[in-house]
Amino acid sequence: MKDYGRFLYVTFMIIITGGAGFIGSCLQAALVARGLETVIIDKLGTQGKWRNIASHPPVHFINPNPENLDALPTFLENLDRADMLFHMGAICETTAYDGDQVWQTNVALSRKLWEWCTRTKTRFIYASSAATYGLAEKPEQFSDSPHLIQTLTPMNLYGWSKHVFDQQVLTLAKENKTPPQWVGLKFFNVYGPNEYHKGNMVSVVKVKYDEICRGEPARLFRSHRADLDHGMQARDFIWVQDVVNIMLWLYDTPSVSGVFNCGTGVARTYLD
Repeated sequence: MKDYGRFLYVTFMIIITGGAGFIGSCLQAALVARGLETVIIDKLGTQGKWRNIASHPPVHFINPNPENLDALPTFLENLDRADMLFHMGAICETTAYDGDQVWQTNVALSRKLWEWCTRTKTRFIYASSAATYGLAEKPEQFSDSPHLIQTLTPMNLYGWSKHVFDQQVLTLAKENKTPPQWVGLKFFNVYGPNEYHKGNMVSVVKVKYDEICRGEPARLFRSHRADLDHGMQARDFIWVQDVVNIMLWLYDTPSVSGVFNCGTGVARTYLD
């Protein structure tokens, strides 16, 4: 262990952006259970997100809020390297409309973290999204094959920002400008504990679960297509612990790099 002023560098320290959020906090809990030291970069806010990490606090918590914009750069400058950087933090609202803010957070920051990991030889796993597939509706249209990425047409700003970074990553990989391990995971519809703070972005599964707990019926979404009966629309859902297990497997398997789909591969009825 080395001391860099107010920061500590631990050989197997793991950095998690968005580590107090839904997927990030579940991942962080699993890493702490392994005895690994974690640093969370996130904002706790006023919606009770502290509860997500209450029983497994990190070694350091860094809040990159507008009043403390140099906190993250300063922390990284004081590190020789880390064992892994899990980049789960992002503006993930599909209704986001501030293009400049989304670009700075989802593309520019991601690129800076990639470059830091490349320079320091820190492994890098980041959250992409199935939103990059836009209006795709047939199984073959959800291919994560790198040569098909240029054919994708995201339908919202969020999906587009994730798509842009995926494209940058694959270009940098061709130029051999990568961290020692790099993985982008196109998360499909993840559900599970610790998503209560996401407002309108909570999973459909949680919405239905809450309705049933209140004694209400699980309402089916009306179909807009003549060839599809009401309630027969489908989505791919994946339990958050399965997502965490995938990331843990990648952590244990440093030889694997690439951009991959992260779902069950099974479409389930879409309730809404």
